[in-house]
Amino acid sequence: MYTSKITTKKIRELLDKERRIDGRGLFEHRKIEAKVNVIKNAEGSARVKFGDTEVLVGVKLGAGEPYTDSPDAGTLITTAELTPFSSEEFELGPPRIGAIELARVIDRGIRESSFIDFKKLCIKKGEFVWNIFIDIYPLNDDGNLVDICALAAVLALKTAKLPKLNEKKDKVDYGNLSAKPLPLTENIPITITPYKLTKRFIIDPSTDEEKSAVAKLTMALSKGKSKEVHINALQKGGEALKQDEIIDMIETSIKESKKLFDIIEKVGK
Repeated sequence: MYTSKITTKKIRELLDKERRIDGRGLFEHRKIEAKVNVIKNAEGSARVKFGDTEVLVGVKLGAGEPYTDSPDAGTLITTAELTPFSSEEFELGPPRIGAIELARVIDRGIRESSFIDFKKLCIKKGEFVWNIFIDIYPLNDDGNLVDICALAAVLALKTAKLPKLNEKKDKVDYGNLSAKPLPLTENIPITITPYKLTKRFIIDPSTDEEKSAVAKLTMALSKGKSKEVHINALQKGGEALKQDEIIDMIETSIKESKKLFDIIEKVGK
């Protein structure tokens, strides 16, 4: 069972003075480190750290029959595995609700942004399409997994290359990558999750801060050619939020999103 390093009372007292336990500002991210192409046997991969939280994401590509309701479009499947070596809160066994929710929130943010051009993943209509598999592995959980995993997933997708097809285009030459990237659009997705602890809220919380929160609002944002940030999905957890709190969270998240978009632009080339 998780044991807090610092009491909820102390965390909240500091927040009332606009201070945080690690000295950051209320809306300041921890130090961010990102590397791509870190898994040899994946078509795309990324390793991302926010402070002591570290995640690994791999992208694998396969080919098969399309869904019957989308005969001319590729598919996307996102999974997450939360294991005890990354947090004593996680247990071995089948995916639990936390892993399922993490994967779904990231999957939805990518889909709703139209980041992937699924039509261009069609090889032969009704018969053969590319399937994208995003596998998420937290290596160490010290808070804010959703936002960090979402960033790593986008970086892995941006650097992924399609495997080569044989001349008849009915068989994939796995392990032999082409120079062709995934068909991605300019609508880059990220997520930012403000956490409410008292009357104030913060972003990029540590585990101690997460445990002290009473509510959170995960925002799937994207920015395209126009440079305007769009809200594609929202997911609230915890107690009710007032309208002015939600507006404040949205405005702050859009303002603070620039740092994450800049990382994707710089690292994911």
